[in-house]
Amino acid sequence: MEKYKGIFTALLTPFDKNNRVNEKELEKLVKFNLEKGVRGFYVGGSTAEAFLLSTNERKQIMDVVKSTAPNATLIAHIGSINEREATELAIHAKKIGYDVISSVAPFYYKFTFEEIKNYYFRLADTAELPMLVYHFPAFSGVNMGVNEMGQFLNDDRFLGIKYTSNDFFTMEQCKSNFPDKIVYNGFDEMFLAGLSMGADGGIGSTYNFMADKFVKIKALFESGEIEKAQEIQKQANKIITILCKIGVMQSEKEVLNQLGFDFGICRHPFGEPNTEQKQLIAKEIIPFI
Repeated sequence: MEKYKGIFTALLTPFDKNNRVNEKELEKLVKFNLEKGVRGFYVGGSTAEAFLLSTNERKQIMDVVKSTAPNATLIAHIGSINEREATELAIHAKKIGYDVISSVAPFYYKFTFEEIKNYYFRLADTAELPMLVYHFPAFSGVNMGVNEMGQFLNDDRFLGIKYTSNDFFTMEQCKSNFPDKIVYNGFDEMFLAGLSMGADGGIGSTYNFMADKFVKIKALFESGEIEKAQEIQKQANKIITILCKIGVMQSEKEVLNQLGFDFGICRHPFGEPNTEQKQLIAKEIIPFI
């Protein structure tokens, strides 16, 4: 299970001037993160603008990351409320050698838990890969407690949970009741808190450009140097505070642009940072990465 523990970057998607996936820049970002010490990548998730991509583009991104980082641990987010698309992506992930598949709970239509559970079970059976449940109640509208999540964690087909919630009591209960399962912290600004409640690592979007901070936090936590870990978490949170004011994904891409990448902007209907916001990023974020 060691290959599943640690820091996993939830990769952003670069677009060129014609609004196509920029494979060259994606390769560059993957290598950049490997140099910062990440264990692997969460590919095609929320941060990747998954629900603004076509099925073929999601496959394309999977392919690029696998060819660039063949030895990293790779988790393919294949989630969609169109289960046929999710199934197609799950099969592709298996075909090209991904380690794990993951999916946010099907959303919008207020599916019953039984319907959601069957969705996950069918995907796990189809891909024949370990499944990671993506728990993100603030965005999916699906809030599962220990009893619901236990129905997945008690099943051998499920690796664990990507836990993007500030309900750390439930996180702790999941890890305590199922110690052999993997739990990833999902909120970057609460990473150290997640570790204190049993998380095995983190999957995050700000890792795209400052993964080394989270690698250090985890190492310091494990060596008992909590105050030093807190200081780095505070540094990261100062940056995250600015990102939240501007728009997280829009500003994360601008950070990468200012670091020398060519990531373009987010797809519409997202907007883009204005001149004043770009100047704020240059002054308050870039020097501290």
